[in-house]
Amino acid sequence: MDLGIEGRNAIVCASSRGLGRGCATELARAGCTVVINGRDQTTLEETAHQIATETGAKIIPIVADVAAAEGQRKLLGAVSQVDILVNNNGGPPYRDFREIDREAQLKGLVNNMVSPIELIQAVVDGMVARRFGRIVNITSGSVKAPIAGLDLSSGARLGLTGFLAGVARSVAHANVTINFLLPGSFDTRRLNDGLASAAKSRGVGIDVIRAEEEAAIPAKRIGRPEEFGKACAFLCSAHAGYITGQNLLMDGGAYPGVL
Repeated sequence: MDLGIEGRNAIVCASSRGLGRGCATELARAGCTVVINGRDQTTLEETAHQIATETGAKIIPIVADVAAAEGQRKLLGAVSQVDILVNNNGGPPYRDFREIDREAQLKGLVNNMVSPIELIQAVVDGMVARRFGRIVNITSGSVKAPIAGLDLSSGARLGLTGFLAGVARSVAHANVTINFLLPGSFDTRRLNDGLASAAKSRGVGIDVIRAEEEAAIPAKRIGRPEEFGKACAFLCSAHAGYITGQNLLMDGGAYPGVL
């Protein structure tokens, strides 16, 4: 399917690896100029080269912290206008809620709620004026089914979802959409680090922990970043203008609810 976004400019935050990279790759494949982002210059430049080689698209690597004002300025200044924005950032680590002090709470909110809002504030009026804009926020399946130990991550991402619910409806008339992708278990470094940690604490092989993870998912497998990226690219496409304010859960059926 031609997604109808060839020639558009896209910014994909935290995209040197994992789910962000999957999204950046599929937007590049659709013909977008893609600004990718990370903090490690070597990894970021390698990713830019690989995506450009694979897709033939123009890839602009920007080393920056998306939660910092200077980092946001660098991202926004990399292209003349922003047509597509994919918000993404790493979440706080597992921690008992009793151990989360004020400083940690504020950092979690800035990384996973405040900074996405700031980037949207910077680009949304231009999108409205041009009568096209696609904004996708990568949050987490824990927005629908909170996970003990990820309370700060769940709270910040749920706050972002609630904040943008009304915003999405206020710009829909201008063909500007704001949606959310909620990943479950995907084959990323974060997931594999968690599996390795669990394996070490239990004194078993990581393959045992991975098999248990897969067995608990109705699809009986862990998700692939590339399929997540394809879903993101569709939400960013010219065909998705009637989808806004929605939370698309991608977890292989792990969440048992109907809402």
